[in-house]
Amino acid sequence: MLEEMALASGPLERPVAMFVDRSNDKLTSAAIEAGVSAYVVDGLRPESVKPVIDAAVARFRMLQRMRTELAETKRALEERKVIDRAKGMVMKARGVEEDEAYALLRKAAMDQGKRLADVAGALVASAGLLS
Repeated sequence: MLEEMALASGPLERPVAMFVDRSNDKLTSAAIEAGVSAYVVDGLRPESVKPVIDAAVARFRMLQRMRTELAETKRALEERKVIDRAKGMVMKARGVEEDEAYALLRKAAMDQGKRLADVAGALVASAGLLS
């Protein structure tokens, strides 16, 4: 059943509420791993449907925000690593201090109308071709 739910969701993530008559630890864990936002034991009661759905949607949105924030943080960390590598290359090639190397990269980015991370990435990639 959980596999069918995952297949039905396809590539689009969406909140899922699961109502079951009985449960066990294995089923609960599998449901959470499958992406269930709300897991209700004791079946489906009409008066509980709306609050459970509301909670599932709220939980889903919170997890989506966390996933987005994590992805952005990972991207920023990777960009920071590339910028640091590029700074090191500029420092070595020009014989300048870190602040000046950063300023040179930043100026190049502004002159080209590109992001600093993109200019740094291009420099690192170019150096890789030359070595």
